[in-house]
Amino acid sequence: MATEEGNYEAVRSRDARFDGLFFFAVSTTGIYCRPSCPAVTPKRENVSFFATAAAAQSAGFRACRRCRPDAVPGSADWNARADVVGRAVRLIGDGVVDREGVAGLAARLGYSARQVQRQLNAELGAGPIALARAQRGHTARVLLQTTSLRAADIAFAAGFASVRQFNETMREIYASTPTQLRSARSNSGGRKGELGPDGAAGVPLRLAYRGAYDSGQVFDYLAARTVAGVEEVVGQAAGPPMPGRTHGRTHGRTYRRTLRLPHGAGVAEVSEQAGTGRWLACRLHLEDLRDLTTATQRMRRLFDLDADPYAVAERLCADEELAPLVARRPGIRSPGAADPEELAVRAVLTEGLTAARARRATDRLASCYGQSLPAPSGGLALLFPRPADLVNADLAAVDVPDERRAAVRAVSRALASGAVRLDPGADRDEAERALLALPGVHPWTAGYIRMRALGDPDVLLEPAVAGAARWRPWSSYATHHRWRSASAERAERAPQRTA
Repeated sequence: MATEEGNYEAVRSRDARFDGLFFFAVSTTGIYCRPSCPAVTPKRENVSFFATAAAAQSAGFRACRRCRPDAVPGSADWNARADVVGRAVRLIGDGVVDREGVAGLAARLGYSARQVQRQLNAELGAGPIALARAQRGHTARVLLQTTSLRAADIAFAAGFASVRQFNETMREIYASTPTQLRSARSNSGGRKGELGPDGAAGVPLRLAYRGAYDSGQVFDYLAARTVAGVEEVVGQAAGPPMPGRTHGRTHGRTYRRTLRLPHGAGVAEVSEQAGTGRWLACRLHLEDLRDLTTATQRMRRLFDLDADPYAVAERLCADEELAPLVARRPGIRSPGAADPEELAVRAVLTEGLTAARARRATDRLASCYGQSLPAPSGGLALLFPRPADLVNADLAAVDVPDERRAAVRAVSRALASGAVRLDPGADRDEAERALLALPGVHPWTAGYIRMRALGDPDVLLEPAVAGAARWRPWSSYATHHRWRSASAERAERAPQRTA
């Protein structure tokens, strides 16, 4: 809803569809909430609206303790938009401001720091520092309520420059001290001692999403593309409701993978969720807890958790072909990538191969050129090779045509040198043009990389379809609906859809 009156109607009806799309604050209480907050609806004259939690915090409001507005899914607009504001929000979510400062963010965007500050303030009501601060506060709250780490360790793990800054921020955002937040652990939080100082037991998280979520589709998609030693899917697919239950499905599979993060390695585990809770259970095992925010955002992108299925369904259901597909599977998502550069290398390596041969090739590439995980975890023992590791590799051990080996070296060289950028703030059009200029990278593969590595929701990877323009800006979801509806035999015959 574009108007404030429309926003207020969403608040009055406690409409969860708008959680994360905007926030409302109440002047008489000094609290800001998500639209679906169960508290008594405030009077219209006492309500103001904000595009982000950071803007509400900057205006002096503290987060509601009932609805936890800082934990809602992000707005799908940031993934759909290709302008500087959308790119900036994605980069801030990846932790760039914490690692490189505002100057580093501006350099990645190709603007001056003043221009970035002005544009973010004008549209979001908060600049990059405020947005990063809100994110640090949320990370710290999660650590306080799910781990037994010392408060000082949590402060630096969340990205704060000092314990004093950490304490002041938590009081301003939550009107509570870190000690009070820790004592108010939620039922979903960890038990005392669950996570030791070395992080061995992992950090448990709930990754929220909005609307319907077809976890079976996402887990099937990822399971068909796992790389041995880097990824695995364990357990059985979630089944129908258990006897005596009126809703939900049984717990199913767990997707596990290694992560190469700014401060060290990690292992992420995400479970196929049962019940009606709009979240996926996740556990992150990190060498360095400073990577918590980055690892969380990468898993959110991989599982497409910030999508807006209501907007997608509204557009696609207007199409005669897609309407029955959406009705059958309303929560289909467009999986992204936990490591965009890894995804690009895999896509180029396997272009034109059958599914079986593609799996053998990626498995071999990882085993020959990947880096050993500091401590193996289950079936996970490898970090996928970095582009720099492949620039001069002969790749003779990988069973692919010579053209594919040359293409892998070319794309690795471009990624390692920065000639092609696939970070969350990359210009998608520019990245696709740069990919197509490389030898051996063809339009389908460049589009696939754009859809998954860059999280573009508007990529159609099907032959020309009459009326496909009506699917925009959600063509990636149309692509997945069409793929999902195709038979397994047809999917096996599509050799280039194996990356």
